[in-house]
Amino acid sequence: MTNPAPPRKSPDQPWRTEGTPEEPPKPSSGGRRMRGGWWRLIVAALVVYLIANLILSFQDEATEPTISYTEFSKQVDAGNVSKIYAKGNAIQGELKKAQDNPKDSGTYTKFKTERPTFADDRIWDSLTKHNVTVTAEPVVQHRSFLANLLISLAPMVLLIAVWVFIARRMRAGLGGAGGMLGRKAPPKPVELEPGQQRTTFADVAGIDEVAGELNDVVDFLKNPDDYRRMGAKMPRGVLLAGPPGTGKTLLARAVAGEAGVPFFSASASEFIEMIVGVGASRVRELFAEARKVAPSIIFIDEIDTIGRARGGGASVGGHDEREQTLNQILTEMDGFSGSEGVIVIAATNRADVLDPALTRPGRFDRIVQVSPPDRGGREAILRIHTREIPLAGDVDLAQVAKTTPGMTGAELANLANEAALLAVKRGQRHVTQSDMSDALEKVQLGAERALVMPYEERRRTAYHESGHALLGMLQPGADPVRKITIVPRGRALGVTLSTPDADKYAYTEEYLRGRIIGALGGMAAEQVVYGVITTGSESDLEQVTRIARGMVSRWGMSERVGRLSALPDDAQQAYGLAAAPQTLDAIDEEMRRVVDECYEEARRKLREHRGQLDALAEALLDRETLQEADAYRIAGVPRLAKDES
Repeated sequence: MTNPAPPRKSPDQPWRTEGTPEEPPKPSSGGRRMRGGWWRLIVAALVVYLIANLILSFQDEATEPTISYTEFSKQVDAGNVSKIYAKGNAIQGELKKAQDNPKDSGTYTKFKTERPTFADDRIWDSLTKHNVTVTAEPVVQHRSFLANLLISLAPMVLLIAVWVFIARRMRAGLGGAGGMLGRKAPPKPVELEPGQQRTTFADVAGIDEVAGELNDVVDFLKNPDDYRRMGAKMPRGVLLAGPPGTGKTLLARAVAGEAGVPFFSASASEFIEMIVGVGASRVRELFAEARKVAPSIIFIDEIDTIGRARGGGASVGGHDEREQTLNQILTEMDGFSGSEGVIVIAATNRADVLDPALTRPGRFDRIVQVSPPDRGGREAILRIHTREIPLAGDVDLAQVAKTTPGMTGAELANLANEAALLAVKRGQRHVTQSDMSDALEKVQLGAERALVMPYEERRRTAYHESGHALLGMLQPGADPVRKITIVPRGRALGVTLSTPDADKYAYTEEYLRGRIIGALGGMAAEQVVYGVITTGSESDLEQVTRIARGMVSRWGMSERVGRLSALPDDAQQAYGLAAAPQTLDAIDEEMRRVVDECYEEARRKLREHRGQLDALAEALLDRETLQEADAYRIAGVPRLAKDES
């Protein structure tokens, strides 16, 4: 099994490292930068402390108003004073009933006043007469100096915590508006787990021609002096282009592991932030770290995220975050920053949308196409992914590889895993050929659904699938039939599985017409038998439309449209933008002509072989599923004649 990708040391670090040497911690120069900052922190803390004390003192003053001694005497004589506390001539007290405060619009119950030194009003007798309690403790309890100090320290502690957080981020190499959102600290080495080996070409199979192209990079990294003596320069970058799951990331790790150099990997989307400038700073830091341990390899996955052609829909100022990140990658790869010894390997599924400045020589010197493996490659991939899976003696990986044309390495790995899961569910100790076959059906056709259909619905489905299968057996250009079933799988009520005997890399017009006829077989059978058309042909019609459009508008198989590509990049180009209206009308008419001819051919053959169609449908109703040999035997079509065609 292949090794998993190395983990990140920190979630803020947008790249992973593998094979980098240990480095002693470097003393940070942030201390000198922060000394002046600490003085500013102390001054700010003192200001906060003084402001907090003023606010607290104001609140204390506001809780007990000062009244005149005359007003105090009136309240005593009126019997409205409940208790007082006196210290010297200062008096604090509390009223029984709140009174209006003459200084503002509020009321008060607690108060303070000052007894004049010349007063001779026999105050004690008056207090005793009106049962006023003279307490030994202050009526209004003021906060102590320690309490005021602790309360005023709370915002100061918060300020210090925020300051320390910012200081640590700055010491880690952050700055500017984007610094608070993206970490620029150098990545620390990530060591492999004990006993874990780095990925090499021994872990890669099925794409030998690609590995051969990358061997030049490995040899350059291992023997740079030999190339320098000849005046050869190390390639700046290698672009791996191909469909998803073909092993592009695995190849990049294998190159680094084979050469024994440090490996930095990141997804292009991990460089992008909302704040402009963060992505560019991360790119600078990544290349700086890679240069420290050069020779090294930087791998950027899904580079089309930031590498799309520039010039469309830029934000205010002419640049957005994606373009700035791309510009920084271009600058780093161009050598202005001295990135000798650093090779950039990038992967993409959409090489056609990349900026031309990225794919020119001097940036990505090599563009390597990584295609799905052939039959031998699929067998080798299956052997790698089943190294740790106990296989029974009846498992034939060559046969499995033969029945999986077009599948990528990731899909084959998933197939092996699904077979192992089925073996566990069935309580087996080994994975059998039956497990592999069932796993393949689940991957290709979808999981079975427990759907109970009425008899008429099952009968119509049986004729629909029999129409597909019979035309696949009779039409010279169609793929051989491997399996027919009316058991609902995925979104389909029934499935006819047809795969070629050998991998095909170029398609003839006869083969494409055969595929169209086979795809229209279900609809034709329903019309021949029942005289109706149902919605069950939706996916068939989508496939037919795609093939017919390619034949007419891209592959020059129409005399009227001619030998030109009228609608290039059919899956990506908006329909109607790549050709003149007259050409589009001609394409539509030619597509209809091709499909109509194929549909008439399908109906004609089904009428001529109605007995074979009925035999297949009855067998499906009885057995639900027919394998390849049984299907050809029941239909009365010799399989050998099909192989020879």
